[in-house]
Order: sequence, then structure tokens, then C-alpha cells
Amino acid sequence: MRKNMEERNNLYPIFLKVKNLEVLIVGGGNVAEEKLTFLLKSSPDANVTMVAPMYRPNTVALAKKFGITMVTKKYHRRYLKKKHIVIATTDQPVVNEKVYHDCRKRSILVNVADNPPYCDFYMGGIVTKGNVKVAISTNGKSPTTAKRLRQFFEEVIPDNIDDLVKNLNEYRKTIKGDFEQKVETLNEFTKGLIEKKEVEHD
Repeated sequence: MRKNMEERNNLYPIFLKVKNLEVLIVGGGNVAEEKLTFLLKSSPDANVTMVAPMYRPNTVALAKKFGITMVTKKYHRRYLKKKHIVIATTDQPVVNEKVYHDCRKRSILVNVADNPPYCDFYMGGIVTKGNVKVAISTNGKSPTTAKRLRQFFEEVIPDNIDDLVKNLNEYRKTIKGDFEQKVETLNEFTKGLIEKKEVEHD
């Protein structure tokens, strides 16, 4: 069997309530700004602290807009105190690797940008339409592919999908019976959505 047939993505996707967590971004350059932008686009209420000797003007403007705490100092492990997630983005591999090892000692989830072996998680492509959110991962192998897939799903997922979700939520409240009965009823009710798509593609 070919190697690429044996490979699979073993990552477990979760959706974090980063409003309830403390996130630290180490670095203030282009990559730091990219990661901050990505995080705030998905979760504008995220609790984020940044630490770096200097920041790009655009990063400062973005941080002020969202109330991000900015520490203008070099990284030190003391900044990991009470942090749950850390993203290292500096252009100095030695610093990034130190961040990684410091986090591992403290059981803090860490992502070193563009360095998969030093990542506990990846920041994949995300599509958001109201209450509906789709996360895309290429197992850290091709962020560009994740970006293109995100653009594809943004096009094919209808803008009114959120109306469907809200209506189904209201309908769910009216269903009688236990949990299993409610699930069975909703499965039957929404099966038509799949069948309709299959007919359209025939």
C-alpha cells in the first residue's frame, strides 16, 4: 500500500470557548498579527495577551480595537502564568522552542507557527455563518489548501443556514419524549435536506 494511502489525519477537532480561557501570543511581527487576526475573526471576545519587544503599527491598532493586553518586553516563562493556550510567532527559533518546552513542562497547549513538531494544535481554516462553524485541517501539511477549502465552503454553504439552525432549535423545544426520541424525530425531519441535495446532483 502506498504511503499516502496509509496516512490519515488523527487530530481531534474541538471548538474552544476562548472567552473563558487565557491566550498568550509571543511575538509582535507579521505572523503574530496574522494569528491575532485569525483568532479575533473567529472569536472577537477572546482573552488575549501579547508579549514582544516591539509591535507592528497594524498589530497595535488591532489590539487596541479589541482590548488586547500588550506587554512590550522580551519573552520570559513568567508570562505563562495562568495561561491555557500559547502561540509562539517570533522569527527566532531558539525563543520559539523555549516557549514550546516551557509550555510542555506546565501542561499548556502550545502552537509554534510553521513548526508542526512543536505544535499541540493547529489553527486551521474556519468558515462561520451565524451559529454554524466549519473547521478545516490539512494535518499541518498545507495551510494554503485549508485556505482554498475555506473559500469553497464559504461559497457553497448558504447564507440562510443560520435561519435553518434557529428554526430547528425552536422546533426541538416543542418535541415531546426523551433524548433518544428527540434525536430520532430530528433525524427524520432533517433527512429531507440530504435527499434534496442528492436529487439536485443527479
